[in-house]
Amino acid sequence: MSTLEMQTTQKKYYRKLNSRTNFDICLTILMVAVCFITLYPVWYTVVISFNDAKDALRGGIYWWPRIFSLESYKSVFMDKSIMNAFMVSIARTVVGTITSVLFTAMVGYAFSKKHIFGNKFYLIFGTITMFFSGGLIPQFVVYKNLGLYNSFWVYILPSLFNFYNMIIFMSFFREMPASLEESAKLDGANDLLIFVKLILPLSMPVVATIALFNAVGHWNDYFTGVLYINDAELIPIQTYLYRVVASASSARTAVSVSGSAAASSTVSSTSLQYATMVVTTAPVVCVYPFLQKHFVKGMMIGSIKG
Repeated sequence: MSTLEMQTTQKKYYRKLNSRTNFDICLTILMVAVCFITLYPVWYTVVISFNDAKDALRGGIYWWPRIFSLESYKSVFMDKSIMNAFMVSIARTVVGTITSVLFTAMVGYAFSKKHIFGNKFYLIFGTITMFFSGGLIPQFVVYKNLGLYNSFWVYILPSLFNFYNMIIFMSFFREMPASLEESAKLDGANDLLIFVKLILPLSMPVVATIALFNAVGHWNDYFTGVLYINDAELIPIQTYLYRVVASASSARTAVSVSGSAAASSTVSSTSLQYATMVVTTAPVVCVYPFLQKHFVKGMMIGSIKG
């Protein structure tokens, strides 16, 4: 190869390298900008919640609390209604997730058997319900006639069964070898014992997936409490947060701290709103990484064939 050809090859190589480097730089800048736009509102919420109430009313964009204060959090934790709402949300999430996963898994296991009478009809009928609803007013009337209005069970019973989750369970169960159930039946096990002792332990990947999304859905739901609950003792934390945000948007003046707080201490509606948002979101943010770790591990185990 001549010297001229070597120089030409080197120039082409450096041009490709420079263009690649420029592309990497632009891509990095773009990703940093996207991360900033996504994460800064969350960080700003945390900063405002730890900032002094009067100073927060000045507004402006800043990166850390200008005047550090815990008065907003004291107001939140001294309010008995907030702690009661937390207990309602925890009870709803635990009971609703366990019952929904077990009931939906049982129905999915039944529908995984193709010899069930009317299997195709029920699947088609259930699929239609995924796209069409009876409407909010008929649903409200049905819930009220069933005695679910102003009842804790309005959080549990309507979400007891989810057809989409049932399809996921059914598809997973159909992939299991039929020889497992046949051998269990030869040992004298009935269908319920097979489901509890054999099917569920082998279905931990899909159980973890459905349980994760059910729990997050129960914790984040506020609409049910807005529509069907008037009793303050049964309001979940997300509905309470919704009311705090709604009241804060209509009243920006300082509010007195109720309960055992000092009579002279006040917090602004804005700081109280952000502190409540942080307290509400913190459990999910803290627990989700651990659940995600086990969730991904379970999915990897379930994907191994042979």
